[in-house]
Amino acid sequence: MIPFCKPSITELELNYAKKAVTGRICGDGPFTETATRLFFDKTGMSNVLMVSSCTHALELAALLCGLEPEDEVIIPSFTFSSTANAFILRGAKPVFCEIDPRTMNIDTNRIEELITEKTKAICPIDYAGVCCDIDSVNYIAERYNLKVVLDSAQSLGSKYKGRPAGFDSDYACFSFHETKNYTCGEGGAIFIKSNEEMKSAEIIREKGTDRSSFYRGEIDKYTWQNFGSSYLPSDILMAVLTAQLERFDEIKSKRISIWEKYFDGLGELEVKGLLKRPYIPEYSEHNAHIFYIFLNTATERNDLLNYLREKGIGAVFHYIPLHSSPYGKSYGYKSEDLPLTEEYSARLLRLPIFPDLTDDEIGYIIESVHQYFGDSK
Repeated sequence: MIPFCKPSITELELNYAKKAVTGRICGDGPFTETATRLFFDKTGMSNVLMVSSCTHALELAALLCGLEPEDEVIIPSFTFSSTANAFILRGAKPVFCEIDPRTMNIDTNRIEELITEKTKAICPIDYAGVCCDIDSVNYIAERYNLKVVLDSAQSLGSKYKGRPAGFDSDYACFSFHETKNYTCGEGGAIFIKSNEEMKSAEIIREKGTDRSSFYRGEIDKYTWQNFGSSYLPSDILMAVLTAQLERFDEIKSKRISIWEKYFDGLGELEVKGLLKRPYIPEYSEHNAHIFYIFLNTATERNDLLNYLREKGIGAVFHYIPLHSSPYGKSYGYKSEDLPLTEEYSARLLRLPIFPDLTDDEIGYIIESVHQYFGDSK
């Protein structure tokens, strides 16, 4: 069976994890410091805090937004539940926006019509590592004095108009989950544009205390300063992440190579109108997080999915739209409210992509898709 994804773990990750076990294994140890520095080296983002998951990064961002019950946050329906949960936990209501079917990112032309006096933030995502049109989102946010929380779970290593993904948002939230390009199993990071809010975020992240300032030698004792929670990742996880970030360019290069082989190998099928390959806008440099295809119908997508699985290929679909999920419907939404999100999510199929996928496996997967259409290469 060719799995859908598989972390690239080498002796470097294992050696760093072993070293971490014999040192300080709680949060903000030496590997956390190193991983944060490496993150800065690759993105230029200085106001970054490592956290225990992208979910917690989003929750931290929601706290910094100062949301109150009945506030509204505009998000795409085509995303993971964490994007919505972060704001729901603050009592806010998710307002689901339609997608641009070319990229599966939020349709920036549909955001403004959803804004009310209760709207406090916009939270787009970078689907498949392809950046959303963040300049358009920011333009709207500035007009209405809204915060922008970018769910960058999939886009570390991507760029928007030459700038690192997340760089142009009030907050950007990244994931190091097992399925992501750079992983430590579970983990995340949050970028915070405002220096002043960075200080508040440190306190919230450290259970409401100023312990981070204490460890830097800025104060002689730490104490309870504000509300907070425990968002620190173990230094063992950060040891694994350190190795991954040291291999940043290697991992990205391998994924890009696989993505391009898929793109080239399936081109003939797109010309024949049998499927569609990913669309990459000119403003985005992607990180090859996902390679997906659109089939012409949901039935065909499901048939191809089953066909590939029978051939030992771990192809998968993706999100069930949040607005038509059981909990989404509790907010009054119906499936037909976002027809493009419904249609394109039902036609999307993801192919295996991970750094250690071999050329033989890639060729087998491409050939299998051709065979499904009776078009053997």
